[in-house]
Amino acid sequence: MALRNIRKYGDDLLRKKSRKVENIDDRIVTLLDDMAETMYDADGVGLAGPQVGILKRVVVIDVGEGILKLINPEIISTEGSYIDEEGCLSVPGEQGKVERPYKVKVKALNEKGEEIIVEGEELLARALCHEIDHLEGILFVDKILKTEGEN
Repeated sequence: MALRNIRKYGDDLLRKKSRKVENIDDRIVTLLDDMAETMYDADGVGLAGPQVGILKRVVVIDVGEGILKLINPEIISTEGSYIDEEGCLSVPGEQGKVERPYKVKVKALNEKGEEIIVEGEELLARALCHEIDHLEGILFVDKILKTEGEN
């Protein structure tokens, strides 16, 4: 495993859409392992392919319940909403209030190519949405709620 460089806000690659993973091979498994190591090293709860310069639909998430390594994740349902502070390893020092679904259901593939369903509430739901947004070239700063008096 190896630490990868995390791309920072302003890097054009973070605004590009990621491509679907067609073949789960050793390179994808190594990428997921490297992403997990990089995320833990940076004290993050999630990391997406574009954040390490790879435009593939892969994410890793750990909100304290164990590592999730997801390939080609897609949100299949959402429920409710809530607003909370959010930050991002690619936007160091920046935080803001973002509205996200309270509960989400995500379909993805695991490292063995098996289809899995992940259901998450609160922080896990937020992390899933945040990382899947990265795959679409969307950053949390695009979604920060403006408070009255702000432009």
